[in-house]
Amino acid sequence: MSYEERDAYGMYVNRGHKGPGPELMGADTLIGDHVHNAKDEHLGEIKEIMIDMRSGKIAYAVMSHGGVFTIGEKLFAVPWEALLLDTVNKRFTLNVDKERIENAPGFDTDNWPNMADTTWVNTIHSYYGTTPR
Repeated sequence: MSYEERDAYGMYVNRGHKGPGPELMGADTLIGDHVHNAKDEHLGEIKEIMIDMRSGKIAYAVMSHGGVFTIGEKLFAVPWEALLLDTVNKRFTLNVDKERIENAPGFDTDNWPNMADTTWVNTIHSYYGTTPR
């Protein structure tokens, strides 16, 4: 399901460039969006959006990969800067190969990392080729 299909308030209806999207988007409508790479390979799905409460900016999107109905899925913190909203296909693009995601540092729902730990932050940004703010 795309963000347009989850749009309960009609925010993304084309009204002659009036309204929020795609420059401003509701977080709730983005959760569940698919993530693909430039080769059009499905990499995962956005499960959560993590906000840095000190700065008020989005830090990470939590993306799931693999598994069936959440069983066996792996979660990944993808720096927000690494994602690009694809308004044509109503999904996100992440510029990494599928094999790179399969080998990315991840976690499961019972073992979340300390996302405020600077060593962890640097590792994640280094892996995806982004710079921490």
